[in-house]
Order: sequence, then C-alpha cells, then structure tokens
Amino acid sequence: FSSDTIWELAAAEVRSQESGAGEGDGGETVCERSVFLMGSKTGGKTSILLRCLERDEPPKPTLALEYTFGRRAKGHNTPKDIAHLWELGGGTSLSDLVQIPITPNSIRSLSVVLVLDLSKPNALWGTMEKLLTAAQAHVEKVFSEAQKSKPGDKWQKAAHPDRELISPFPVPLLIIGSKYDLFQDFDSDKKKVIRKTLRFLAHYYAASLIFTSIKSEGLMSKTKSFFSHLAFGLDRGKTVSCDSGKPLIIPTGSDSFSQIGAPPSTDIDITERELKDPAKDPQYSEPQIDAMRAQKDQELEQYKRNAAKSWKELQLET
Repeated sequence: FSSDTIWELAAAEVRSQESGAGEGDGGETVCERSVFLMGSKTGGKTSILLRCLERDEPPKPTLALEYTFGRRAKGHNTPKDIAHLWELGGGTSLSDLVQIPITPNSIRSLSVVLVLDLSKPNALWGTMEKLLTAAQAHVEKVFSEAQKSKPGDKWQKAAHPDRELISPFPVPLLIIGSKYDLFQDFDSDKKKVIRKTLRFLAHYYAASLIFTSIKSEGLMSKTKSFFSHLAFGLDRGKTVSCDSGKPLIIPTGSDSFSQIGAPPSTDIDITERELKDPAKDPQYSEPQIDAMRAQKDQELEQYKRNAAKSWKELQLET
C-alpha cells in the first residue's frame, strides 16, 4: 500500500470534520496544523527548522519552549495555510513542557518531529525514550479526555503485513537523525547498530525516518519535503533509501521487520526462523499473532539492552 495512505486518510478525515471541506478543494478554507519539534540538546533542531522555513537567520539556543509559525498559500490568490511550530529546548530536561503544545485544540492536526543527534550515539536511546514517552503519554491523555479516536488507530486497518506487530505513535511522527556528516566518520559496526536500531524504532512507532545534515543541500531538500508534508500537507516525494552506505530516507510504512532483521544480539538469541508471517496464512489464529507481537516487544527490550551496554562504548573520543 502507499506509504502515505494511512496518515493521509486520518488527517484528511480530521480536517474535513473540522472545516466541512476536504483538502485541496479550491475553497477558501485555511488549514491550520501544528508541528512539535523536540530532541537532542544542541542536536540542530533550530537550524533544521530555519532551513525548512527558508529563513536566513542564525540559530539561537532554544531556552525552554519556543513558538513560531509558517504560512504557505495553496495557490494564487488563496488564503495561506498556517503551521504552528513549537520547539522544545534543553534536550530531555524540560520534557514536562510537552503539555503546552499538545492540547485539545492542536491534537487533531498535530505532528511530532524527534531530532536525534547521530554524532552522540550514547545519548540517542535515553533522549528518544524520555521524550517520546512524555509526548505519547500526554497525547493519549488529551485524546482520552476528548473521547476521540487517534489517527494512529487507522494503522490497524492497513494492509501492511506488520500491522499487528507495531505500536503506532498516536499522531504522525518523523524521526530525524541529524549531523549525518559526523556520523559518516564512524566505523561500519557502529553505524550498523545505530541504523538498525533507528529503523526498528521508526517502524515500531509507524514513524518516518530520515538522516540529514545542514551541510548537505540534497539531504536538507529531502528533509524539507518531509517537514512540509507535516506542516502544510504537501507531497513528500517517493524517495526511499535503506542502503547501508547511504543516509536513511524511509517514509512511514515503507519498511518491514523482515527487512530490518533482528537486533544485533549480545546476550539473547532472537530469531524468526520458526515463525510464519500470519498475514499470509489464511488459517492464522490470534495466539500466533500474540506470539509474534510478544517477540517484537522482546526485540524492543533487546535493543534497549544493547543501547544500555554497547551504545555507551560507541561514544566518540573527544
């Protein structure tokens, strides 16, 4: 299925419910979306945001939580769509502030962007886990209080073979691996562990994943497409790159656990040799799905253990 399909259907349905008009109908409706950026301290969030907004100004350190907005016209003489843009500073130290941009008003058109600094692999997992946990808990709370279904729920209706095995983030999620130019200098084993782990995480959360560097015009152009897709509903392009020697560019739904493979094993052997794909078996039973799902949860725990042990060893000598 098209990698855009699930989130697109969910987002279009939400917008049509709220405005009484569909996207791109040529009407005068102004679309408002919210994008919440968070991630590694000094990981380049502000620089990436300014480039995506085509603002030629030097980035300043984000002190706590900062707000800006972007505007874009759908066409000639049409009202400009608005993107409300929130950026959380301080790495994980201010994760309590997630409740400010995540509100009953913003939640129906909210996306989350997680920027992870690839040049500091030892901090990647802790940053990801703390920020995503805080954001997800508050998003779930707001949806629950509003008694509305989450866009992420649409994944359960998708035709993707892994749909029973993943745990979609409740709103569209983009994971950006920043400072790819420094990451390229790592030895191949380090890069392999990091790439595989981030692919597993992105797929587990039904997120898009892209590696980027503000020193690369080509990568920033691709990153801007992903950002503009969330902020303004624009097409993000068809590029998919999983090649080991190239930066990862993987739109949501384009990957699979079978392509990613099991985590690099250190103290436990996790293998899928004995399990068939239940999506292809007309006789599959719930216990079989439950067993596979339990295995994916176990693999997530395995990645955590690897992160705790081996990622600390990946720290760059300074």
